[in-house]
Amino acid sequence: MAVNLIADTLAAGESTVFTGDDDPQLVAEALPFALKLYESLVEKAPDNPGLLLATGSAFTMYANAFLQTEADMLPPDQYEQRQVMYRRAKGLYLRGRGYTLRGLEARQHGITRLIQDGKLQEALKPVSRQEVAYLYWAAASWLAAYSTDTFDLELMLSLPKALALMNRALELDESFAAGSIHEFFVSYYGSMPASMGGSDEKARYHFQKTLEFSAGLRASPYVALATSVSVRNQNVREYRGLLEKALAVDPSKSPQNKLANILSQKKARWLLAHLEDFFLLEEGQSEAQEAAEGGKAP
Repeated sequence: MAVNLIADTLAAGESTVFTGDDDPQLVAEALPFALKLYESLVEKAPDNPGLLLATGSAFTMYANAFLQTEADMLPPDQYEQRQVMYRRAKGLYLRGRGYTLRGLEARQHGITRLIQDGKLQEALKPVSRQEVAYLYWAAASWLAAYSTDTFDLELMLSLPKALALMNRALELDESFAAGSIHEFFVSYYGSMPASMGGSDEKARYHFQKTLEFSAGLRASPYVALATSVSVRNQNVREYRGLLEKALAVDPSKSPQNKLANILSQKKARWLLAHLEDFFLLEEGQSEAQEAAEGGKAP
């Protein structure tokens, strides 16, 4: 009874103990213990779908915020450390996917087998709005794992399955988590080559929808568009303007997203400081000169 009570409390997902914190280092040091606590509870309550979702999403968030993103910002001379962190992130993303799919299976018996067999329409048709979070976190962790190792052929071939889950989530509830599904598609369409469905037009559409549902209170959509579409098009002016808008977001106005905004703004500052890593500026052209010539993005 005690285990199930704790599991149900964690599964409710209403606490902002982590997401509302303004000290990323404190959260980074505390989360590993929390993750193992979640896993301990899963051992005792293996069929609690909400607990499985909470565990899977927690592993995915930790891998993204404190492994992959931190690895992205390491200097070139720490290449080996970066690869170590990417491998760890990939493993935790896949662990998160596993827990989330187990939770979805607990609510929709037989769905994982259908997904595995590629029977996506049959698998996803009975899924309801109440399962959107499961679809979102399963697909997000799936695609994130691939982003850490784009040479993994098996993962690459399975991407249509992950995309089908996210598209179904979008159909059921496009407003989920203040437009998080739309934000996912900003990065997806903005980063993927055209041969894999990439599209600037679609990325920009989803960017506008994200701003609509988040009321401009999240910094991450600006970072997502800047690091995908702006970089791909070598649009320095737009890149800088988007990142400046990310830095202008006030984390205190969205307490439940405070940590995410602080982390996104940290990344935005790093991206601005390392602009020349992403753009082919003319020889001798400084960032200040570029700003003077192009001005700020509207």
